[in-house]
Amino acid sequence: MRELRYLPGVTTLELNQEACIGCGECTEVCPHEVFRIDGRKAEIVDPDGCMECGACALNCPVQAVTVTPGVGCAAYIIKTWLKGQGASCC
Repeated sequence: MRELRYLPGVTTLELNQEACIGCGECTEVCPHEVFRIDGRKAEIVDPDGCMECGACALNCPVQAVTVTPGVGCAAYIIKTWLKGQGASCC
């Protein structure tokens, strides 16, 4: 889903590759294809595609993925859409 973008460099998404067991849950639940399995571990291939929904972190059986839903720009953009207010910055 490369056409959907927020502001670059604002996501709180992090992956601990040492803890990753390569199960692929993050790739299955991410709606924007932010992850892929490379060899035997997950890797983040599109960090700016992350909307911080938290599905990856909630489904990771070893807590190798962390994200703080609602902190990044996606939440800000959605709130401005819902409230009809203009956005100044994130």
